[in-house]
Amino acid sequence: MNHRNGFNPLSRTTAHRRAMSRNMVTSLFRFERITTTKSKALEVRKAAEKLITRSKVDSVHNRREAAKFIQDEKILNKLFTEIGPRMKDRNGGYTRVLKLGFRQGDAADMVILELVDYKLDSEASTEEKKPAAKKEAKAAAEKKPAAKKPAAKKTTAKKAEAPKADAADKE
Repeated sequence: MNHRNGFNPLSRTTAHRRAMSRNMVTSLFRFERITTTKSKALEVRKAAEKLITRSKVDSVHNRREAAKFIQDEKILNKLFTEIGPRMKDRNGGYTRVLKLGFRQGDAADMVILELVDYKLDSEASTEEKKPAAKKEAKAAAEKKPAAKKPAAKKTTAKKAEAPKADAADKE
């Protein structure tokens, strides 16, 4: 039975588990989206949601309490200036877990842990990249045929010389 167990030790020592949790929460706030195993994500989610709740009120006490967990000052500042105010009207559930499938090596259940208001920038960036990519492809296409023609002549010349040498060897 699994009654009254407050957390999953993840088969790690206390120091390792605490360091891993701090690193993953910091990465979550830095990138706003991380890929990890399901069990780790569920543990990291608890700490991240408590920190986001604290960051909704920017006070010295809350910053110091969060700084006990997050060592990077830039990420701590981002938490209180960007993430906290974005979540001001939300009462909880600041993160979501999206299932990815199973990892190749050990079949661990992989998930994406992300902030709820995370938006992919791929649509905007692909639209900007498409015209540039087309121009680069055209420029590359123009350069490649010019480079291939001399190389093609050399290979045919070598092929033509090879039968002559073979014929000389036979005689």
